[in-house]
Amino acid sequence: MTQRDEPNHRLEISRRRALQRGAWGAAGIFTAAHFQQLNRLAFAAEPQPNPEQQAADAKAAHDNAAKEKAKTKKGVKSVIQIFLWGGMSQNDTWDPKPGTGYDYLGQFDKVIPTNVEGIQLSSLFPYLAKQADKYSLIRSMTHGNNGHETAAYLMQTGHRPGDRLAYPSVGAIFAYFKREEYKGLLPPYIVMLQAAGRFSEEGFLGPAYKPFATGGDPNAERFEVQGIVNRGVTDQRQKARREFLDKVNLLGHGLSAAADIAQAEAEREKAYGLILGPGREVFDLSNEPAALRDRYGRNTFGQECLAARRMVEAGVPYVTISFPGGWDTHSNHFPTMRRQCPQLDQGLATLLQDLQDRGLLETTLVWCTGEFGRTPKISWEPPWNGGRHHFGDVFTVLVAGGGFAGGRVLGKSDEKGEKVAERPVYPADLLGTFYLLAGIDAGALLPHPMGFEARVLDAEKEGMKSAGLLDELL
Repeated sequence: MTQRDEPNHRLEISRRRALQRGAWGAAGIFTAAHFQQLNRLAFAAEPQPNPEQQAADAKAAHDNAAKEKAKTKKGVKSVIQIFLWGGMSQNDTWDPKPGTGYDYLGQFDKVIPTNVEGIQLSSLFPYLAKQADKYSLIRSMTHGNNGHETAAYLMQTGHRPGDRLAYPSVGAIFAYFKREEYKGLLPPYIVMLQAAGRFSEEGFLGPAYKPFATGGDPNAERFEVQGIVNRGVTDQRQKARREFLDKVNLLGHGLSAAADIAQAEAEREKAYGLILGPGREVFDLSNEPAALRDRYGRNTFGQECLAARRMVEAGVPYVTISFPGGWDTHSNHFPTMRRQCPQLDQGLATLLQDLQDRGLLETTLVWCTGEFGRTPKISWEPPWNGGRHHFGDVFTVLVAGGGFAGGRVLGKSDEKGEKVAERPVYPADLLGTFYLLAGIDAGALLPHPMGFEARVLDAEKEGMKSAGLLDELL
């Protein structure tokens, strides 16, 4: 039999078998489609997760975890806030974005490693790069507000701007809640060198909680603190004035038993304690070793940091350092950054090391930020010629001490630093964590002169966003 005459039973499929296979195939297709439809119906019938509820659950989890961790901390006794008013660029400093191109990097395209693996900074910060184990960076700070006054109010009160109540700043809150605990000569809330003037920091708490602005310059030969160290008046002359006043104050001596006179005398003694006694000595930086002053940097900001450390040693609850010159770099951005970043780097890094060396970092909370950041994309066109503008969508905050862990990064911005990519942090979350570490009840009522209900923080009632306390950094 030839190959041509060989039966085709191996190659051919019978009609009956083909029909059987076709029927099974159709049944298989029908069954798969049927099951897919059933699965869709079953999934639709199940209760779907509510994004708002998920966010609320995550917030509650963060809050509960933070409260538990805070119980193991020593507690915040003092706060040093370094306020970079005007808003410092996050891309050029503590959240660099290498590889994003000239329109985003400009002249600052280099990053450097830190002493903590995985954390990089701009090359403008070599000192802080060696201290990364002492601080943490929040790279997902956000509030979306691009106005100086309103953003500053948000960052320093945690309350919505524009409402009927003018809330006190975090510094005034500390001064109020530490009023019984703190018995020092210096005011409980001190600002160097002057308040930024963006809003009334004391709010409705009144003048008793207004920050004391030092004025002067700690880098000068004599730190002339307003009302304490007067220009052109030596200590010897102040003492001679006091002695002369005591001699002629016959009325005060004769009525010293009267309650009002006794109170006035007590306040006078306190004032002289500021001018001529221990209070005055806090501001005398000549008592510090020259080598240490050099380490801080012989510039106004560096010596502000040294003075802040001395105030913490004196027990002052809240000290704000306003960076001289500001960071509102719509134009001349790169020259300004080249001048100011090295000063910020040296002064802040030395402050953290000095606090740790003296056993103060654990009970002193240090935080550094502006009211917002700067636009990631550079404006090269006139009149800006290479500037960055206001940007409240995402920026970076540095926190250290006071119970915060070091060597961590919380949150993440996207590849160009234009929006939050992971774990947003809102003003109420940041300040609420500060209050928790200081033993201040964030839900406590504050005394309003008109009797209005006002609490330390009340994000939910005000419709403010909140993602929970910063338990990841505790």
